[in-house]
Amino acid sequence: MKIFRLMQVMTVFFSTVWLSSCIENEPLNAECDIVSASLPEELLVRPAEIVDRKDVHSVTFIVKNFVDVTALAPEFEITPGATIAPASGTMRDFSDPQEYTVTSEDGQWSKTYTVIAKHDDPIALKYSFENARVVPANSQGGMCDEFVELSPTDPNVPNMVWASGNQGFGLTNGKKGPETYPTFQADNGVVGRCAGLVTRSTGTFGAMVGMPLAAGNLFIGKFDMTNAVNKPLEATQFGTSFYYVPIGLRGYYCYTPGEKFMELVNRKLVEVPGRTDECDIYAVFYERTADMEYLDGNNVLSDDNPNIIAVARLDETQRKGAADWTHFDVEFKYRPDKSLDPEKLENGVYALAVVMTSSIEGAKFSGAIGSALFVDELEVVCL
Repeated sequence: MKIFRLMQVMTVFFSTVWLSSCIENEPLNAECDIVSASLPEELLVRPAEIVDRKDVHSVTFIVKNFVDVTALAPEFEITPGATIAPASGTMRDFSDPQEYTVTSEDGQWSKTYTVIAKHDDPIALKYSFENARVVPANSQGGMCDEFVELSPTDPNVPNMVWASGNQGFGLTNGKKGPETYPTFQADNGVVGRCAGLVTRSTGTFGAMVGMPLAAGNLFIGKFDMTNAVNKPLEATQFGTSFYYVPIGLRGYYCYTPGEKFMELVNRKLVEVPGRTDECDIYAVFYERTADMEYLDGNNVLSDDNPNIIAVARLDETQRKGAADWTHFDVEFKYRPDKSLDPEKLENGVYALAVVMTSSIEGAKFSGAIGSALFVDELEVVCL
């Protein structure tokens, strides 16, 4: 019995030592990210936007007009084991951007985030597409164009960045440059430069994942790379705060459809004889709610979407094409039983999405490769 008892003690001892050794050898976390950021919900126009990429680490809070930005105490969730300085919940003056440094659990890595809290700067209503910057599109060195709009109150400050699916296309495009992407800045505008959107093949990788083509698209909102492959319709998130009452959408466009319309069937493209591709240009005015901050590819034009208030869209004839630059002027058609609340309008509850695409069914990976849409001098007309 004594020998048996001794063996039990030794087993417990060595098991404890082994477990302790495993715990001690567990590598410390090397990540140093801000996962989420928050202020009291009643202060915000919309949830904080976190940008975390190679060249930019930032958090932006858009607060309601009555909020005093000189005394705010944002709270941050960071990766496990990491630390943040100043500490989460520290009261600071956000009249100017503030910096927060996140350090990994192992102490070897850190990131400095620029945190901004500002009142919503109304977006411009006229878009000439003259301002574009070249940005990384993938980790292989590929570069694409990104359109920027300047603040109506300070022409030296960007206040809106147009979104596109270029980052998703970058997964297939290696080291190539902006002119090879579905969305790019073109030189042949009505005045100066313009937005160019072309439906392109996604090559071997795209075919392998059942996404064999990519329509050129440009929209107000953001593109969510985390859903680009698994939930592509949800990756396009349309809309931004809007403080005006829209009545029309106008501008110039020219469109040439590609030669063969191809429909995605069982993850492969099949030609549809007799069908011609169409472009699309539209704007959607809607009310944001907690469960629908943005519209997406599933609901942006849905007849049964209760959040949509009004839509302005090219008609069927216009969508079929215009070989030369053609002016369009379409009105917002308000949906039955919809009315505007002035208080909601003032507090940024309403939002606007403007969307352009070179293939009307591009979100379903159907269209004609080579379809080319050019847009210039776009304007949202308001009361």
